[in-house]
Amino acid sequence: KGYPMQLVGIIAACLTSFAFYPQVVKIYRTKSSKDLSLGSLWQMAAGISLWIAYGIYLQNYIIILANVTALLAFLSALVLHYRYTR
Repeated sequence: KGYPMQLVGIIAACLTSFAFYPQVVKIYRTKSSKDLSLGSLWQMAAGISLWIAYGIYLQNYIIILANVTALLAFLSALVLHYRYTR
């Protein structure tokens, strides 16, 4: 019961944590974020922040680490968005 499902959680965490990084790289390379919805970025950042809070509540380091990693990607996208829309 324990170990196999924990491995599934770790794999899922890795996949979702790094899923947005290719988008950040694309924004950086093209110097454009015109196709991104700023509202959806803020909504996703809020949701990820709540996942972090939930992970802290559960003391589940997989949830915490996965979502901190994902939040860093979204914050990077937000910084690049504001940088390239000026």
